[in-house]
Amino acid sequence: MANKYEMFSVQVTAVEQATPLIKRFTLAREEGGALPAFTGGSHVIVQMQGADGSQFSNAYSLMSNPRDLRSYQIGVRLEEQSKGGSAFMHQQVEVGSRLTISTPNNLFALEPTAGKHVLIAGGIGITPFMAQLHELEGGATDYELHYAFRSPEHGAFQGDLETGPHAGNVRFYIDSLERKLDLAALCAGLEASAHLYVCGPKPLIDAVINTAAKAGIAEARVHWEQFAAAPVTGGAFTVVLAKSGTELQVEAGMTILQAIEKSKAAKVECLCREGVCGTCETAILDGEAEHFDQYLSDEEKASQQTMMLCVSRAKSARLVLDL
Repeated sequence: MANKYEMFSVQVTAVEQATPLIKRFTLAREEGGALPAFTGGSHVIVQMQGADGSQFSNAYSLMSNPRDLRSYQIGVRLEEQSKGGSAFMHQQVEVGSRLTISTPNNLFALEPTAGKHVLIAGGIGITPFMAQLHELEGGATDYELHYAFRSPEHGAFQGDLETGPHAGNVRFYIDSLERKLDLAALCAGLEASAHLYVCGPKPLIDAVINTAAKAGIAEARVHWEQFAAAPVTGGAFTVVLAKSGTELQVEAGMTILQAIEKSKAAKVECLCREGVCGTCETAILDGEAEHFDQYLSDEEKASQQTMMLCVSRAKSARLVLDL
């Protein structure tokens, strides 16, 4: 079943305003010592607790050097439609604050067999690539980073990229200056051994996936990550909790997890609520799920054995779960 994270406490040792909307937080153990090892593309779940008892939990990519485990760094964008977590990080968290985080997990690793790595970032989607660039530094595999953002002041960590060891491998695309990323040209000129990686807003991810498909690039060579709950679409359906026989109506605009929590019919652990942590993975006993998570492989989704209750929905009118 699902990967079980271990949670531990860290202290915020630095906070930097990277852009008007993005802050970089440095996290370390209060007692010092090395943090758990990770690879480029890994994320951690950050749990936050407000003074009023409110709790938030978000997944954030690790952007620091995997070779330096004295601290972790994460970049957090203040979201307009924040569920509370990004606003809490921006407004409540300062140097000295304590947070609970998970051990790292990687759903967006570099493909070791690739002959070239082509990284495409949009906005805050730059964060996982910052750690991957550290990994690629000094290696034998060629790589390039294409980083798009809307205006010069929103180019988070651009200075680090321009002055660091990767300067010759990075291209910047700035909407307000009419410097646009030509995905069709990029995909058309891609070497047969190259792999594409994209992280950022959903329209960018969709555009890369679709452009790559039109260019004949195999799905296995296209990797993507997005930390945002899938939009809750589709009509209402019925969920049956097999252990108690409870039947719940999951309304349009509601997740299965929300319906279960509202009814208090079962206890479900979920750290991320974004389909990336795997903690709410639940066995399907009858019916078919429509999968929106990033945790299960395509083969696991097709097998219809389990689903993530925080984002996935029912294809069928009725779904029976092992709860």
